Amino acid sequence: MNIEKKTYKKYADAHAPASPLIKDCIWAFCVGGAICTLGQFLLFLYGDIAGMSEKDAGTLCSVTLVFIAALLSGLGLFEKIAKRAGGGTLVPITGFANSVVSPAIDSKAEGLILGVGAKIFTVAGPVLLYGTLAGAVFGVIYFIMGLF
Repeated sequence: MNIEKKTYKKYADAHAPASPLIKDCIWAFCVGGAICTLGQFLLFLYGDIAGMSEKDAGTLCSVTLVFIAALLSGLGLFEKIAKRAGGGTLVPITGFANSVVSPAIDSKAEGLILGVGAKIFTVAGPVLLYGTLAGAVFGVIYFIMGLF
């Protein structure tokens, strides 16, 4: 069966349910805002209540958010929240934690070395690679600009 792309797109559009765009945007905003509010609360908790420095409180806040996102991913709850909230769960640190944990969970049946170890960074790997590369390139540019 050979269907042209235009024909298939017309067929798929006719049979796909309409997405409630406004509702989805509101949910994404609310969930993303809730994650950011949790982060701000953690900063307050670690900084003002526990008496940590701002740098230490920020580090511990990030670690806590990564742990929570990884735990929810491992329990299968992050995916359920993401289905409802959409892009709201992609607040950078929680979305990154999920992108590292999900491939590891999916490939655990293949073993610790060839499964989890080999595939844990399949999604996050390019982000780390190009983020590090961009940091190095911009660092060199910044250094060269400082020479003038």
